[in-house]
This record gives sequence, C-alpha cells and structure tokens, in this order.
Amino acid sequence: MIAKKETKPNSVLDVKGDVFKIHYLMAALVMVKAMSLMFHAVNYHFIAVEGSPEEAWAVLYYIVYLLRGCVLFITIVLIGTGWAFVKHILSDKDKKIFMFIIPLQVLANVAYIITESTEEGNSQYRLWREVFILVDLLCCGAILFPVVWSIRHLQEASQTDGKAAISLQKLKLFRHFYVMIVCYIYFTRIIVYLLKITVPFQYEWLGQFFAELATYVFFVMTGYKFRPASNNPYLQVSQDDEDIEMEEVVTETGWNEGVVRVNQGGKVVSTQDSLANPKPRDNSHDA
Repeated sequence: MIAKKETKPNSVLDVKGDVFKIHYLMAALVMVKAMSLMFHAVNYHFIAVEGSPEEAWAVLYYIVYLLRGCVLFITIVLIGTGWAFVKHILSDKDKKIFMFIIPLQVLANVAYIITESTEEGNSQYRLWREVFILVDLLCCGAILFPVVWSIRHLQEASQTDGKAAISLQKLKLFRHFYVMIVCYIYFTRIIVYLLKITVPFQYEWLGQFFAELATYVFFVMTGYKFRPASNNPYLQVSQDDEDIEMEEVVTETGWNEGVVRVNQGGKVVSTQDSLANPKPRDNSHDA
C-alpha cells in the first residue's frame, strides 16, 4: 500500500509574527527621511524669508541628513545580504562590507554638509565636492556586492536544495531588488546631475525634485517587495528534512519478511520481488 505524503498547508501567521527586525529598520528609515525633508523645507523657508538659513534648523537638518544617509545604506546592505529573509546571521564577508561602507558613508555626508555650508567661490568647495562625488559612487558600487552574492547563493541553492521552488522565488525577488538599486543609483547620481547642469538657473529645482521623487519610488517599491506578508516567498513555512526527501512512503507488512520462493528453474526469488513483478498465470490447465 502506498501512502502519499500529506502536504502541510502554510500556517496563517499573525501580523506581529510576520514582521522582522529589518521591517522596523525600514520604518525608522522612512521616519528619518520624513524628518530630513521637513527640516530641509524649514531651512529653505528661512532662506527665502530672511536671506540666510537659521543656524538651529540648519544644524538639525544636517544631523538628520547624516543619520538618514547611514540608515539608508545600512538597510540596503542588510536586505542585499539576505539578512532575515535568506539567513539570520551575517558572514565575515558581509561584516567587512559594513566596515567599509559605514565610514565611507559618514565621510560622504560630512563632505556634502561642508559643500552645502561653503560658498562656491571658496577654494575648498571644489575639493570637498569631488570627495563627496567619489565616496558616494564608491558606496553605491559597494552595496551591489551583497545583492550579487545573495543572488549567486540562491542560484546554487535552487539547484541543490530540496526547496528549489522557494529558492527560485527568492532569487526572482532579489533580482528585482538588484535592478531597482541599479536604476536608483543611475538616475539619482547621473541623470539628476546631467539635469542640473543642462537646465537654466530658474529650473535647477527640477534636479532636487526628481531626486526626491526617485528616492520616494525606490522606498515604496522596496517596502512593497519585502512587505511583511505571509504569502511572500521568504515567509513560507519551511518543512522538515524528512518531509522534503520523502515524497512518498511505501508501507508493507512483516508477514513476508525474510521469506524466499524457489521457481521451477531453481532460481531463488525473494517474496518482495515476486510481489512487485507478479508472473502471469498459465491458463492452459484450466478446463
């Protein structure tokens, strides 16, 4: 008798159980980004009214901007490494990426703050602007490595692991995330810059507008792709190794264990083989 494997339905997880730590970090990133935009708007308001920025509001904006840049890149790297979605610990290679990106991101933000608070005619303005562009591009290139490693890991897992379907779904998800990062970096670092240097002076605000719009779209799409939902591929309930390896279980009774049968040619045939391949009955003696 053959008993088919009983499939386990995906359990319906409660909302709190669906939320990972990375989701709280993503929510904190959105809040920090909103605060940064608010302080930036207040800073521009004082510039428009009084002709110079209010120092208190400018300091608050720069502090929040520095925090927002670090949290943004940390979140992207954590998602790219597959933390909480593919694996629950960071490897030594992932930790080295953090050791490289976080100081560079702090330096890039400091360079941006110096260039924003320095007159364009100042000799240090050009130097710090070039430092900011170079370091920012290094950080943007470095955050692509964890995503590529995760994609390669999922490709290998989809070929060797028993959970091939789940691995392929995760692979598709991380490929989309990789494309999103590339588009975000390409648009905000290249297209926006070309827009700023080509449009007339009175339309320079378009560069900042499209940069913030691209950031908003990137945040929304990332949040949607990795939203806390029970039907997402990274939240599917994993099955036991026993259930994965055994697609079907063959049960048999013990009455014929160790019993052999001798056919007419003197060949010994086990009872299990004779049951598996029964010999056709000879009807010549039936009268």
